[in-house]
Amino acid sequence: MTRLSDIMETQGKLLYSKLFHKHRQVEVALNCSILSWKEIERSRKRSSGISNSAETAHSHAVQVCEIVSVCKTDEQENTKTRRSRTNAEQPSQLYPHAFTVSCVRRTRQHRWRCSDVTFHSANQGLCEQWIQVINEQLSLLTNRPKSLLVYINPFGGKRHGKRIYERKVAPLFGRACISTDVIVTERANHARDHLKTEANLDKYDGVVCVGGDGMFSEILHGLITRTQTDSGVDQKQPDAELVPCSLHIGIIPAGSTDCICFATVGTNDPVTSALHIIVGDSQPMDVCSVHHNDTFLRYSVSLLGYGFYGDVLTNSERTRFLGPARYDLSGLKTFLSHNYYEGTVSFLPAENNVGDPRDKLQCRSGCPICQHKPSSKDVQCEMSEKKEKSDEDVSGGWRAIRGRFIAINAASMSCACPRSPQGLSPSAHLADGTTDLILVRKCSRLDFFRHLLRHTNKEDQFDHSFVEVHRVRKFRFQPQQHELVSLEDLSVSPISSAQTTYNYSTSHSRWSCDGEILPHAAIQVSVQCQLIRLFARGIEEQQQCLLEDPCTLWALEPSTH
Repeated sequence: MTRLSDIMETQGKLLYSKLFHKHRQVEVALNCSILSWKEIERSRKRSSGISNSAETAHSHAVQVCEIVSVCKTDEQENTKTRRSRTNAEQPSQLYPHAFTVSCVRRTRQHRWRCSDVTFHSANQGLCEQWIQVINEQLSLLTNRPKSLLVYINPFGGKRHGKRIYERKVAPLFGRACISTDVIVTERANHARDHLKTEANLDKYDGVVCVGGDGMFSEILHGLITRTQTDSGVDQKQPDAELVPCSLHIGIIPAGSTDCICFATVGTNDPVTSALHIIVGDSQPMDVCSVHHNDTFLRYSVSLLGYGFYGDVLTNSERTRFLGPARYDLSGLKTFLSHNYYEGTVSFLPAENNVGDPRDKLQCRSGCPICQHKPSSKDVQCEMSEKKEKSDEDVSGGWRAIRGRFIAINAASMSCACPRSPQGLSPSAHLADGTTDLILVRKCSRLDFFRHLLRHTNKEDQFDHSFVEVHRVRKFRFQPQQHELVSLEDLSVSPISSAQTTYNYSTSHSRWSCDGEILPHAAIQVSVQCQLIRLFARGIEEQQQCLLEDPCTLWALEPSTH
């Protein structure tokens, strides 16, 4: 069997030393991408004295890009630790100098933690050399932020945003030597307005929001608007080609809803999000621009909902004093009302190479579909489509569907959350330049309940005759202006009709745009491909741990000899 030391001798390593870790001697090696350590195999004589056996050697490795920091271990702490040992011959007494590597450790459910690994040596100069070389490798990681602009919403969620940042996030930023300018917002749209006009963005590598989805929306609108203004682009024009934002956005979840963080990281955990920011992860994201005629309304990155979800949000605004519970109450009320709305949906389907909403190919870290950008041919084709103005005109690739809908939803991401682990569109992608248009036609209350129930499990929620889904690059909606009636068919028996509830209220619903109500029902939506980037990497397919066999990775490194 090839020994670890033999492999290390043949590979190009930046550093290699025999140090002590947890009172055991280990071989520690560093190359440009991996830091590894392994217990030195030792022979033991069995108590019978008949034979010898090699002790099982434990090996570990961490990627250099996931090292948070490295520093000299505090001597006083070292001494205190040594005095607490009952054994007078602990190796730490013979090797008093030490350095500590802080790195990412993966735990359950996509959560990350900062783990400290301390190595001891008798040679102070050797420890300083390790610190210097590791820091040199970290300095080569140009994607890591060095300066951040942080906005904290002190009112969102349970009003814990400021405390979460100060106790859980700021210490990690300090350990990683990231400088921050912190602004605690004082009113609604404070962060948006500051980003649009006052902030000196040249000073920063990214913008961080501490709050929920509403706070993220403020940062999103402020940063995109500022970018278009600085680039001379008029975002009010529906056909404008928007300029991607250069600064990354980081999300520290601290709100009542944190769907965007959950869909891009896999968990709503402040420490995990802080570590993604520190290591400089980068996840591109599409943004939908929403217009009414030639009037710009809002940007959306998650869900545009008309009908059911629009009514839920509209009703919940009347009971904000109930807190998050208002969504449950409003949802029940809206479900029992069981309204439907007439209108025409026109859309431009996406090409086949971006997959299908029912292909069960979920968007994960390193997603190949999101890595495919529209070609110049696609862009030219879309430019010609922009001249299409009539909802009834289905030429040039546009399609039009007229009907009665309980819900019209456009999901630009899975919209997964703890209550709906698969989301409204499980196969929607973060950065493929499309949105999944879900049309739920008129149906019975029981059928609609079955559809909603599938949001909470792994069954195909689109497998109903009254549901259809399309992957699109653009869409328009025009409501039909007439009085709203109940879902029950009007040609029912007198006995049945007596039990039918009629609603002769307004003829249209309201659009919910990432948790905000739009003032117009007639809208046109264009997907802006990869307009922003988050400090995230998408949901990892498997929970990765520290590598058990670094020899395998070392063998993949090209030799420098």
